[in-house]
Formats: sequence, C-alpha cells, structure tokens
Amino acid sequence: MSLNIKKKKMIVAKISKINHCALSALIVNFSGVCTNNLNKLRKKSRENNVVINIIRNKLLKLIIKNSNFKCLEPLINGPILIAYSLKHPGAAARLIKKFIKIDNKFKIKAASYNNQIIKSENINILAELPTYKEAIVHFLIIIKEISMGKLVRTLIAIKNLK
Repeated sequence: MSLNIKKKKMIVAKISKINHCALSALIVNFSGVCTNNLNKLRKKSRENNVVINIIRNKLLKLIIKNSNFKCLEPLINGPILIAYSLKHPGAAARLIKKFIKIDNKFKIKAASYNNQIIKSENINILAELPTYKEAIVHFLIIIKEISMGKLVRTLIAIKNLK
C-alpha cells in the first residue's frame, strides 16, 4: 500500500515527537524475522518504555535529520527497525539483546546516545547502564554496609574501654 503525502507527514510528525523525547535510539536489521517474534517484541517494548517503529528509510532520515540521532543516518539502509528508549537509555539495548537470544536474525547495526554513535560491538556499554531503581538499591546497600561497619567499630571501642 502506497502512502500519500498526508500520511507520510503524519508519520513523520508522530515519530518526530518520540524522537525528540527519546534518550537513546537503536537501529536493527530485522530481515528474516518472523512476525510472531516482532509482535512479542512490540508487546515487551510497551512494558519497558521502548517505542519500536518500522518505517521507510527515507522518512527515517527526515526524522533524525535535525536531532540527537543524526549520527545514525549513514547506517540507515536495508530493512530497519528503530527502537527509542524513553525512560532509561539502555532499555532498548537490553530488550533487543534479549530478543537476539530468541531469534538470532536480529542484527544490531548501531545505537546513538548523547550525540555519539555506539557500534554494535560496544552495545553492552549502553545495555549495562544501571537503571534509576538499580542505582538506588546499590546506594542503599552501601549505606547499610557503612552503618553496620560503624556499629561494629563502636561496639569494639566500647569493649576496649572496659
């Protein structure tokens, strides 16, 4: 089904809003992936605050032209799926890495974060960024360990005074 100019403008406007709000973007070659796996990926993406779109390359180039993700433009060729992370920069990378285990036909091309391109070999850097919740839990564990150490040192000092 061909798209007329109005539909194309609507698609560009809709995805441009997402593009503007996104923290990071990941482009994936999805050729050969069955539609059931794509539907599972879309369902999981909604749960993880990741927006996944499959759009024409020419429209995608228009969308990312004046954005933080313009460094991805030379890599946009062939069948492209773009995943935008909205809440956490590594959410899309984590999600796609999980789905590569299910269907190895997903091929990560690159990602963009802070106006920098991250190649597919280094995508683990983005996927391993701690989430806000993980950082708070880690901080609480450190505080707990520090307070327990202080209590033990205090008890030892009291014992040495007697």
